[in-house]
Amino acid sequence: MVDNIRKIILETLYDIEKNGAYSNIALDKQLKKSSNNKIKQLDKRDKGFISQIVYGTISWKLTIDEIIKKYSNIKIKKISPWILNILRMSIYQIIFLEKVPKSAAVNEGVELAKKYGHKASSNYVNAILRKVEKSDYENFFRIENKIERISKTTSMPEWIVKKLLNQYSEQKVEEICKNSNIRPKLYIRINQLKTNKQEIIQELNKEKIKTKETDLEDFIEVKEIKNIEKLQSFQKGMFTIQDKQAGKIPIILNPKPNEKILDACSSPGGKTTYMAELMKNQGKIWAWDIHEHRVELVKNVAKRLGIKIIQAEVKDATIYEEKYIEYFDKILLDVPCLGLGVLKRKPDIKWQRKEEDIEKITQTQKQILENCSKYLRKGGELVYSTCSILKEENEDIVETFVEKNKKFEIIEIFSTYQNEDTDGFFICKMRKIQ
Repeated sequence: MVDNIRKIILETLYDIEKNGAYSNIALDKQLKKSSNNKIKQLDKRDKGFISQIVYGTISWKLTIDEIIKKYSNIKIKKISPWILNILRMSIYQIIFLEKVPKSAAVNEGVELAKKYGHKASSNYVNAILRKVEKSDYENFFRIENKIERISKTTSMPEWIVKKLLNQYSEQKVEEICKNSNIRPKLYIRINQLKTNKQEIIQELNKEKIKTKETDLEDFIEVKEIKNIEKLQSFQKGMFTIQDKQAGKIPIILNPKPNEKILDACSSPGGKTTYMAELMKNQGKIWAWDIHEHRVELVKNVAKRLGIKIIQAEVKDATIYEEKYIEYFDKILLDVPCLGLGVLKRKPDIKWQRKEEDIEKITQTQKQILENCSKYLRKGGELVYSTCSILKEENEDIVETFVEKNKKFEIIEIFSTYQNEDTDGFFICKMRKIQ
């Protein structure tokens, strides 16, 4: 009999593989579907296990596929998507999850293959998984070429490894790539308009949720929590979910009460609403995004948090509008990017992005910075930021900009690659000096 938990995992992976679904959306869909099952309700531990295997399998896909290639006499492209994903999720458990007995992972994989394939499929899956079970993974990738070795041992596309090696040492690149496969910590931002840190910690402790303070006053780490959005304290707007690294961006911009602020790429609204909280809900923030549904996200989070000063509207920041010239006191440009700093949250990005995407995305970034810089008053400050770690999207953009625009000076540059605690971000603060 097929384990219902592994059935959910497989059907999520199949949806991602076959239909190009985003991992978080595909997983939510399967979990909601399972919650309607009155016979077997999933508990918090079940959901955590499912999430771990789905994200882990996606993160380690390149490495796992190399292992399949070694032991399979059928080419990857010829394997049915159902069987391929059974192999992937089973190999992930055998190699990367110590708490799952290897024999259990093999047996469950074979049972799934019987249901989603035929007898020959189950024999094929059994043969490969038995070989993987007995393999010496530590010595599997003995490769001299450093690009190929880092790619295959950390499950990172070679083009990304090459780009990073142009910026960092081999050791640092390996560290960055390994860290991109770690499941991220969960941070929440306390809404100081409605509550305080002590009250939130007490509320969460009542729900038996563990908390840990961070180096940022308004942020705490929460552990062992699922369905956080169903908590009453969340629904009342006492806190919101945001990585603490993302929280540093509004802090560095330092918006003040009664200022006029532009957030030109605002959705989904985490940074926008944090700026409003720092402004004590006094002043005004213009929040732009090019898609109506994403503007609605900003409006919804502002409403939940009790914020009144955000004017969210559909607007394309790449199109110049003269009426805003020298109008704003401060501007936040958290521009669209390749997102290589948040791979631990969105592992799909590794397989969706291509090297040729860089030219298109950097053109957009340059256009937004060039246009919106004209909207800043003399003496005003602007923050350009990305959740990417490529020099082309970051240092190259701002250095070229200030070289061409002598009215601007760089005040501060803050960048970090993803580590065990946080995502990778680039933040550059500039001032208009004349």
